[in-house]
Amino acid sequence: MFGSDRKRRDAVNIQTLIGAGTRVRGDIDFAGGCHVDGEVVGHLRAADGDVSTLCISEGGRVEGSVSAARVVLNGMVQGDVHAAERVELGATARVVGNVHYRLIEMAIGAEVNGKLVHQIEQQALLQQPDTREALPAGAGTPGIGRAD
Repeated sequence: MFGSDRKRRDAVNIQTLIGAGTRVRGDIDFAGGCHVDGEVVGHLRAADGDVSTLCISEGGRVEGSVSAARVVLNGMVQGDVHAAERVELGATARVVGNVHYRLIEMAIGAEVNGKLVHQIEQQALLQQPDTREALPAGAGTPGIGRAD
């Protein structure tokens, strides 16, 4: 009844599972959903343009950067977190690195030792054309490049 729509909408189809007690060394590229209960020493990346979800459980640990459309974190990440859409940091989440996001949800108790970087502002700055090359040297700066 109440909340059932959200549960249905937030349901994740997991194609990749790293179980508790499992340690993986190396980078992992995945599509769809990935759930980490174990340990990964390397980077976790979703396929570009994929509607992907990365879930790291309370016992999960990643030593490397992670990247997906949606990141749900209850464990530990030592590296940067990149979420094209949304990051959810649970009460037991620990990040030692920067968190890049469009939307963020952070529970009381979650820790981030790094920067929170809102993507829309950063993308807007990156998409602005560089007009410095189009202007002659000193143009637009009073007293420079002109004989006054």
